[in-house]
Amino acid sequence: MPEVSETKQVTQDSGYAPVNGLKMYYEIHGEGVPLVLIHGGGSTIQTSFSIILPLLAQHYKVIAVELQAHGHTNDRDSAESFEQDADDVTGLLQYLKINKAHFLGFSNGGNTAMQIAIRHPDLVNKLVIISSFYKREGMMAGFFEGMQQASLENMPALLKTYYLQINNDQKGLQAMFNKTKKECFISKIGKMKTWLP
Repeated sequence: MPEVSETKQVTQDSGYAPVNGLKMYYEIHGEGVPLVLIHGGGSTIQTSFSIILPLLAQHYKVIAVELQAHGHTNDRDSAESFEQDADDVTGLLQYLKINKAHFLGFSNGGNTAMQIAIRHPDLVNKLVIISSFYKREGMMAGFFEGMQQASLENMPALLKTYYLQINNDQKGLQAMFNKTKKECFISKIGKMKTWLP
């Protein structure tokens, strides 16, 4: 397995929270107003935020999370969806006794952040959505058709490498890929028109 270079970061706190049947992994960096980072599909805290996280931690109390079956967080015998991910992140914040935060979501994490705002609006101060969308038409032509043909073999190598460095579980990697593909792209988003009224 190729070595992955890592940005050195000082983690103030990290751990696992019991949330909706998960042992949900989180890291806390810095001090100040809470800012929750939500990674993209197939990603980890490091693959989505390793460069920007130290900069944000200079100004905020950054709470970086890893969602169901991603990175350090275990899987459970249930489908993955943006709504469930939103409820999981909310449960983590309740565990950490945080009742208001900014949210920065990248890619699938942006979709999860939007669901947090829809399902738990009192928790949200500000949203930063990066490389995400709220309407099917927000994606390039052919994206959803291409996702139906996606396989673990054409998943970005960096994402696979980081997952396997954390878990060393090829079956877990395949399960995470399948759930992310099916629930997030084919079943849910592939049929949606919009999330907004």
